[in-house]
Amino acid sequence: MKSAPLACAILFGIVLATRGYATDAVPAPATTAPKSYNVRDFGATGDGATKDTAAFQKALDACAVNGGGEVLVPAGTYLIGSVQMGNQTILRLAKDSVIHGSGDLEDYPMMDIRWEGRWQPGHRALIYSANVVHTGIIGPGRIDGNPTVAAPQNPRGVVVLEPISCTDVVWDGFTLTQGGNWATHPTYCTDVVIKNLSLGSNRDGIDVDSCKNVLIDNCNIDTGDDSISLKSGRGMDGARIGKPTEDVVISNCVLRGRAFACVGIGSETSGGIKNVRMEHITFTSARTSAIYIKTRIGRAGVIENITGDDLNVQAGGFLAVNLISSGNQNTADDTVEGLVGYPLGKNFKFTNVKVACTTLVDVTKVSAEKPLQGLVLDNITGTCTKGIALTNIQDAELSGINVTGFDGPLLTIDHVTGKGLDGATVAAAPAAPAAKN
Repeated sequence: MKSAPLACAILFGIVLATRGYATDAVPAPATTAPKSYNVRDFGATGDGATKDTAAFQKALDACAVNGGGEVLVPAGTYLIGSVQMGNQTILRLAKDSVIHGSGDLEDYPMMDIRWEGRWQPGHRALIYSANVVHTGIIGPGRIDGNPTVAAPQNPRGVVVLEPISCTDVVWDGFTLTQGGNWATHPTYCTDVVIKNLSLGSNRDGIDVDSCKNVLIDNCNIDTGDDSISLKSGRGMDGARIGKPTEDVVISNCVLRGRAFACVGIGSETSGGIKNVRMEHITFTSARTSAIYIKTRIGRAGVIENITGDDLNVQAGGFLAVNLISSGNQNTADDTVEGLVGYPLGKNFKFTNVKVACTTLVDVTKVSAEKPLQGLVLDNITGTCTKGIALTNIQDAELSGINVTGFDGPLLTIDHVTGKGLDGATVAAAPAAPAAKN
């Protein structure tokens, strides 16, 4: 039986081929030219000052109701508020085309949106789609979110791209900027391909929320929060729905998280996160770690089959795991009570990693009630300022750890079983509390 990550990679070879991308495994089928609808023909001015929202919406609607095709955005600067993409519709951004989001909040209708793992009222995205098949955006143009309307929270401000409950979503070959909020937020989607993006944001870059079959490939992402974040709902609100994010491949990317992680898994993990493969990635994290798996007691959920191979960590830490006490609490948690509310981690594996980092691995915030089940660290080389610390782990396997430059012990363990632990420093028991009169 193929492993879940391998099966995921094979799946995406098929998906890419059917969309006309070249692959070695499956030849791309011949396609006829799609119908094209030019936004200029529907009244768009492209002068950067006149709002072209109505013209864009008319072009998008004409495309959808006539059986689908492409909506062309020729060179120019287009000022728009929120628009909705329909079925079988691709937005094609020509060279030197720029879409600017309006700075007027009233241009973004209120609706039920997913925000930090909960469904609640918020503002519609700049480019929004829901319950449609074969939708996407193709470059090489640019889309700029407006930080003025992005920043508000509770109700949530405006993200740039947000497909909800869509199938066959493709974003390819354009530039996107955002300030003050998440840049992109695919939610409840299936078969998502995000390729060749240049993305800059002051918050998260790509937030994948309860989606299945996701490929993020050859993207350059520079953000003030997580570059890529995988989520699946928060507390009872997410656990009762139980929609995981699963079968995700992140490959051939350059990721820079200026304040937090490059790949954040969580902190909203209540529906589960499973079958995630990261490969051929360069990471630079300014404050935390290249990979941060994070949640807190009361959010439940299983995080399993998380793998990484051929990773290059150039700054910040490499790997941190906190299954006890991490995650934003700006909105109500709706705690999952009892032992079932303790998150569970299973089968984390990282191989062939080059580091020039601060803390190499910190997996110390794991509960004794639900230990991490399976952690493999193999062939990790380079330099770090602090070694590996592990707590409450069953079936750890460490091999080929060849790093220099660290202070203190290379490996510290506390209630850890497995292989490759010889010579580890056993963590001292916490000091007894002072006696009280």
